[in-house]
Amino acid sequence: MTGNTPELYWDSTYAIVMALIDQYPEQDPTQVGLHELTRCILALPGFSDDPTIVTEQGLLDILTVWYEETVSL
Repeated sequence: MTGNTPELYWDSTYAIVMALIDQYPEQDPTQVGLHELTRCILALPGFSDDPTIVTEQGLLDILTVWYEETVSL
């Protein structure tokens, strides 16, 4: 990956959340379903992982951290 965009992988929960906040600043994470979340993550600049290996628990972890980070802003 070139430039300042880090490569993102499913286990990079916090980095994915920070990228989601940057990419979708007006999005309320409590209104995002798991399928929509998956699409949003796959569309992030720098996302480089296999889309077929994500787990429901991994997506729920991302949603939880996203919620916690947006509440604290």
